[in-house]
Amino acid sequence: MEYAKENLLEAKRQIDSTCHKLRETIKTLRAKETPERYRSQITLAERRVSAFELAGSLIERELNKKTD
Repeated sequence: MEYAKENLLEAKRQIDSTCHKLRETIKTLRAKETPERYRSQITLAERRVSAFELAGSLIERELNKKTD
């Protein structure tokens, strides 16, 4: 499936924004008085960051193909 460059750029921007928010959430949860209480939320957020980083990398790869 082909995507317009503008759509890929916007998707990348949204992914980067979401990753930033998730990383901040992880920091906040880890800084709590009892971070072990939030372990499942931290794990979920970390897994989401990993998934979004993967998606961002794939978008970058696709964008690089369009500039070649």
